[in-house]
Amino acid sequence: MDGISVYDLAKALGFKCETPGIDSRMVTVTETDINRPALQLAGFYDYFQPRRVQVIGNVECAYLDSLDDETRYLCVENLFLKKIPCLVMCRGHKPSERMLSLAEKHNISIFTTEEGTSEASEKIIHYIQKETSPVITIHGVLIDVFGEGVLITGESGIGKSEAALELVKRGHRLVADDAVELHLLNNDTLIGNAPEVTRDFIELRGVGIIDVKSLFGLESVKPEQAVSFVINIEDWDKNKEYDRLGNSNEKANYLGVELTKYSVPLRPGRNLAVIVEAIAVNYRQITLGYNAVDELYRRVQNNMDKED
Repeated sequence: MDGISVYDLAKALGFKCETPGIDSRMVTVTETDINRPALQLAGFYDYFQPRRVQVIGNVECAYLDSLDDETRYLCVENLFLKKIPCLVMCRGHKPSERMLSLAEKHNISIFTTEEGTSEASEKIIHYIQKETSPVITIHGVLIDVFGEGVLITGESGIGKSEAALELVKRGHRLVADDAVELHLLNNDTLIGNAPEVTRDFIELRGVGIIDVKSLFGLESVKPEQAVSFVINIEDWDKNKEYDRLGNSNEKANYLGVELTKYSVPLRPGRNLAVIVEAIAVNYRQITLGYNAVDELYRRVQNNMDKED
């Protein structure tokens, strides 16, 4: 996407519109960052980014309150003359009547929120980045296992959804089943979520649709998750050589981001949920600097040295 409407931004983040007479659907945000216009309110507009969402909090409001009515009016009007997309007032601050009249005059939407300025700014940046980033939809399951985003892929009917349901029962959180939307953030991070129509649902062949949130509670689902690695489930092939040490270095590439990939052969009797948990814990150990393969090699070498 090239941008998102101010209306969609405010609605998604739960901001209250103080200027309902202005059609915020027609104003588009394209900049993925925000601006706190403290210096601009003081009159310094060098290097100002007018296309960013403008966010003010205690500092800016305290400065405006310290001014006389006419000076305050000119400060706000100079900001609005830059044709900013919108103004977000944080920490419960409300626009004055004169500010609202200026907003109507210059067609600038004003939104308010009880959230802190830093928290609101972070949410705005994350939402804009996600909504304007490249996105693809893939067939698979995404689940949060011990804080790691596990993307499970494989042919239809191989057991991905059943594994997801078992993992949810074991205390992990479902993000998406069947269709996973992958968004590219910062050129090196993939954020996954479910399409709105299938969010919180799991499809089990022979059973039907299961509402995970209703059955297992709010803590069993998660709206989105950064993808850490991929587990590809495949039918067991006795003629195929499978990695037995964990040093094959397989990779999966989505939107230019390379992720570690584990190919897991499936045969009757294998507990897929336990395997996924073990891979997630092992992956975290590796990222923290511990590798079981290296430890095994060290022990073998020590044992050989003792025999010599």
